[in-house]
Amino acid sequence: MKLNEIKDNEGSSKDRIRVGRGIGSGKGKTGGRGVKGQKARSGVAVNGFEGGQMPIYRRLPKRGFNNIFASEFVTVSLGRIQTAIDAKKLDPKATIDAAALKAAGVIRRPKDGVRVLSDGELKAKVTLEVAGASKAAVEKIEKAGGSIKLLVAAAEAAE
Repeated sequence: MKLNEIKDNEGSSKDRIRVGRGIGSGKGKTGGRGVKGQKARSGVAVNGFEGGQMPIYRRLPKRGFNNIFASEFVTVSLGRIQTAIDAKKLDPKATIDAAALKAAGVIRRPKDGVRVLSDGELKAKVTLEVAGASKAAVEKIEKAGGSIKLLVAAAEAAE
């Protein structure tokens, strides 16, 4: 093979369509834009424009509030923790915290903390150290003989 023999694979790139170059091209006259009017011209941005009528996004009132200081927790079910223990990814004898869950691949990133929910069954006796948990999850963990330490409750008590 020589430098002058190098070329792309067949069909790897298409020629661009030359718009508005005569009726024989199939994209002549209106150039694929339909017919007449504002949208047939260049430089058009009519998103949300309703012909001069008051647009719907201005007719409807603003509602709601987005708290920028709110904590965002990652939710993990007890069933998911049990699955990771069964797969030998989590050690039930060690303390299970956000770092351990991340290392086991149960969560992708801890965000502001991990909150445990009661979906599924927990058979193993575990010690959890998480930001929060539902009442039902706490009951299931204690019923299985485990314990749970809530970090957020401790942080709020310290303030």
